[in-house]
Amino acid sequence: MFLSAEPLTLDPSFCGFKVRLTATVNKEFLKVLKTQDGSMTLLITGSGKSTITNLSTGKTITENVSGPSKTTVSADGSFVFAGKGHFIIFLAPADAQRFGLPTLFISAGAYTQSTAADGTITSASLNGHVALNLCTALS
Repeated sequence: MFLSAEPLTLDPSFCGFKVRLTATVNKEFLKVLKTQDGSMTLLITGSGKSTITNLSTGKTITENVSGPSKTTVSADGSFVFAGKGHFIIFLAPADAQRFGLPTLFISAGAYTQSTAADGTITSASLNGHVALNLCTALS
C-alpha cells in the first residue's frame, strides 16, 4: 500500500537494514467519493511502478505495483483497504507475525486490511500469494 510522490524510508526493524521505496512511474488516478455521514471512498486505478532499495548495499528492485484498490474511510478515521493485483505491503514486525505475512512484500491477488482510527491494524488477509518477499530479495 504505497502511494506517495515522495520517497519513503523504512527503518531497519522491517528488514534488518534501511529500505527506500520510490514511485518511479505514477500514472494512477484517484477518485474520491464522499458521503453525508463524513465517510469517503477512495478508488485508485491506473499504472504504477516502484523502486525498492536496500540503503546498506544499494541493491535495487523495480516492481509493477498497479492496483486497482478501494479504500473506505469511516467518519471516525478507521479505514478498510482492499487491493487487487500487485502492491507493496509493509507491516510492522509484530503485525507481520500476527497475520503470518512478511514485513515487506509484493502481494499478488486480493489483499484486505482493516485499520482502527488510532492506526492499529485490526485484520489483514491475503487471498492470493506473496509474489516477492522484498527483504529476502534485497539481502
